[in-house]
Amino acid sequence: MPKVLISDKMDPRAAEIFRERGVEVDEITGKTPEELAAIIGEYDGLAIRSSTKVTKAILEHATKLKVVGRAGIGVDNVDIPAASAKGVVVMNTPFGNSITTAEHAIALMFALARDLPEADKSTQAGKWEKNRFMGVEVTNKTLGLIGAGNIGSIVADRALGLKMKVVAYDPFLTPERAVELGIEKVELDELLKRADFITLHTPLTDSTRNILSKDNLAKTKKGVRIVNCARGGLIDEAALKEGLDSGHIAGAALDVFVTEPAKESPLFGTPNFISTPHLGASTTEAQVNVAIQVAEQMADFLVNGGVTNALKMPSLSAEEAPKVKPYLALAEKLGSLVGQLAHDNLTHIAIEVEGAAAELNIKPITGAVLAGLMRVYSDTVNMVNAPHLAKERGLDVREVRHDREGDYHTLIRVSVQTSQGERSVSGTLFANSQPRLVEIFDVKVEADLTERMLYIVNEDAPGFIGRLGTALGEAGVNIGTFHLGRRAAGGEAVLLLSVDQPVDAATLDKVKALPGVKTVKALEFQ
Repeated sequence: MPKVLISDKMDPRAAEIFRERGVEVDEITGKTPEELAAIIGEYDGLAIRSSTKVTKAILEHATKLKVVGRAGIGVDNVDIPAASAKGVVVMNTPFGNSITTAEHAIALMFALARDLPEADKSTQAGKWEKNRFMGVEVTNKTLGLIGAGNIGSIVADRALGLKMKVVAYDPFLTPERAVELGIEKVELDELLKRADFITLHTPLTDSTRNILSKDNLAKTKKGVRIVNCARGGLIDEAALKEGLDSGHIAGAALDVFVTEPAKESPLFGTPNFISTPHLGASTTEAQVNVAIQVAEQMADFLVNGGVTNALKMPSLSAEEAPKVKPYLALAEKLGSLVGQLAHDNLTHIAIEVEGAAAELNIKPITGAVLAGLMRVYSDTVNMVNAPHLAKERGLDVREVRHDREGDYHTLIRVSVQTSQGERSVSGTLFANSQPRLVEIFDVKVEADLTERMLYIVNEDAPGFIGRLGTALGEAGVNIGTFHLGRRAAGGEAVLLLSVDQPVDAATLDKVKALPGVKTVKALEFQ
């Protein structure tokens, strides 16, 4: 039974879902990094919010860990490269708190427009300064969205309902999607020049860090009001203070800061500045939603192999997983076969699918091929870290989907470019579930790929099979199955034998010494 640790406070429904799905769960919160490192080795899954930091050091102790689930959007507290290199899937729940965060951005926009926090403070102090607080309407104002993804699009919808004009800067926003949302796609400089209000809804990456830099803030329309409920680090906070002090920026509201918890900041006390302590996802509904979603996603992965909202790994629903599973087994065996037979100086690999396989999500199939291939380099490789290892080695990976009918109802072909030229292997599924090799290095052959096998290339001549059987028999090696293929009678033949016992080096040398033998290789498949 898989075992999961919930290391941050989470709605009780999460633990209930794990148990309902057949996953053992422990709720142990508030641990120091050292304490977490001491216990993490027991667990297959780790469910977190924002408090737990999943560092490289923690991952080094996580010997059984398969998945980290973040109940929320941001994964700044997870070392994604270290997790990928270790083969650990990292999931988040990008939709569980989207409405809550979008509503918080709208609330802060209203608070800025009408100076609500200062008006409240003044009134409760008994001052009744009605003429001091002159706000602005949002109707007919231009809202500039930096990021028009899930949360940004919800903010756009709410803003349009308020009769605002919405422009958006987002490199990934297509013209068709912009039309669907009812917004105008613009470049960043155009947005800065036109927007009365700016809200940010983008992750923190190298390309978005300080996207509202000192230079860009200077390009904004005088009197602009800025809201950030996304990530600290998107705005140059020192430059923002300068803009507020000078009056160029009429107001700013931040729910996130470069350093959190933000116990002190040069922005604190600045006129027309509003701050909240990272409350974007802090509603009862959102906390329940993300807890339920992360538990469901992790349980699906650990029990059924489903992959949802994973970073660095293609999604695979729990419904798809059983259908794809035999293809993954076939793909991994084909990758392993190529890796064991032609792994020297690989520069390119192509994964081709046709027939029924062409109708499937090819990304998991590619991951499985690479996992089998890279196993000659690492004994801890899996579908998650295999693409990372392949990239490290400079391997160019190509995926090809063929819309054609072939000799088999479904087929996967793996081709690699080596210093000796291209080498390819092909396989199909027998009875839609059993992997079967059908071609190896241009030689037609039908063979089941079992745990232990011998690959032999020899001259096709009478008496060879008998001599081979005698050599193996004398070494105490029993032949399970025997598969033969050849290019032409009397030419080069390929033998694939499944054997019941490991074949030692001395026996391999004895087989190599048989007349007509060109190549002998012991193969192992997981």
